[in-house]
Amino acid sequence: MPRVDAIRAEILRLMHSRPFRKFALNLENGDRVLIEHPENIALDPDSDPAAGEFYVITGKLRLFSTFSAVSSVVLADHGGAAA
Repeated sequence: MPRVDAIRAEILRLMHSRPFRKFALNLENGDRVLIEHPENIALDPDSDPAAGEFYVITGKLRLFSTFSAVSSVVLADHGGAAA
């Protein structure tokens, strides 16, 4: 499974896990984006899955990015790697 597909699958798994646990996206540019609620991140169902686009809205942050820009996904409450 290509890395981008693995990142997307892990984000979807964490978004839909119950109970929800906060997670963070570590981006290749060094930024870290905290997802504190499943409604803070969205995937456009009409976009091309190969494009791998997602949106984050949390606090003052408004981010549009792609899964290829994500270097890792980690659980925020434990600091451990999720993917």
